[in-house]
Amino acid sequence: MSAGSPVVVDYLCNAFFPDRQALWDEAIAATGINVRVRRGPDEAFCDADTMVARMDAHGVAAVLLPTGDLSAHAAVDPRDYDHYAMRWDEYAELTKRHPGRFAALLVVDPSRGMAGVADARARITDDPTVAGLYLHTHSWDRRFDHADYYPWYAMCADLDIPVAMQAGTSGGLMASECGHPIGIDRPALYFPSVRFVLSHTGWPWVDEAVSMAMKFPNVYLGTGAYPPRHWHASVHQFLAGPGRRKVMFGTNFPTVAHGKALAQIAELDLREDTRERLLGGTALEVFTRVAAPRTDTPNPPGGTP
Repeated sequence: MSAGSPVVVDYLCNAFFPDRQALWDEAIAATGINVRVRRGPDEAFCDADTMVARMDAHGVAAVLLPTGDLSAHAAVDPRDYDHYAMRWDEYAELTKRHPGRFAALLVVDPSRGMAGVADARARITDDPTVAGLYLHTHSWDRRFDHADYYPWYAMCADLDIPVAMQAGTSGGLMASECGHPIGIDRPALYFPSVRFVLSHTGWPWVDEAVSMAMKFPNVYLGTGAYPPRHWHASVHQFLAGPGRRKVMFGTNFPTVAHGKALAQIAELDLREDTRERLLGGTALEVFTRVAAPRTDTPNPPGGTP
């Protein structure tokens, strides 16, 4: 990222280490759908140094990683999201080796009740690089306004941290109804100081997700998992109009690679201030614990090494 280039923050990136590749391949195969997964040099699972080199090449200042440990149910179900998330020991080594380039999103486990909330509060209080929560909605089959989530939202209000959640359909063989974006309506009313990010554009209920982000000052739309060429027309319209400060860039890697997504954003006909907000400005306002970005990387977003 050269001087004057927009700050790029990826608000959602899954664990990218090579040992996770088999999990993703297995999950895709289980759907029975012929999904083409590209694994070029810029898209493959990799070690930490390789990922940071890619980030530098494309001007990505920081990446947010859903992080947690295996819960009791995840230990017996390899399809559970916990297997795809970064582990806390992996995250500690990653941030030690590359300080300031990564932040954690603590993975919510509502089945643990208040004990889970207490543990999360302690970790967030002790570690300033934990930038928010991540709710893999479909793992729990609970709507966003389920009572089990309210103690987590209350903690977020106390600690001034946001919640990102997968909205829309499940990518795997799990129930999708819980991901209806309208489920954020009551929590957004009840917790007006908590910043909620509806990830995955809310597809196929994109208009519903956009309506929530338009209605509430504390609800945002995340584009993770969908490259710009596949964004619904409603996302483009919202971004070009009233949502220019409410949409943020994400990859949900390995679903989308950084280079591919950023190259497609460069093709969009956006005002410069809108592009800056999309790429990182909004994310830095929502995830206030993300470290100040570096400015010494060599190439602009979508550039080549």
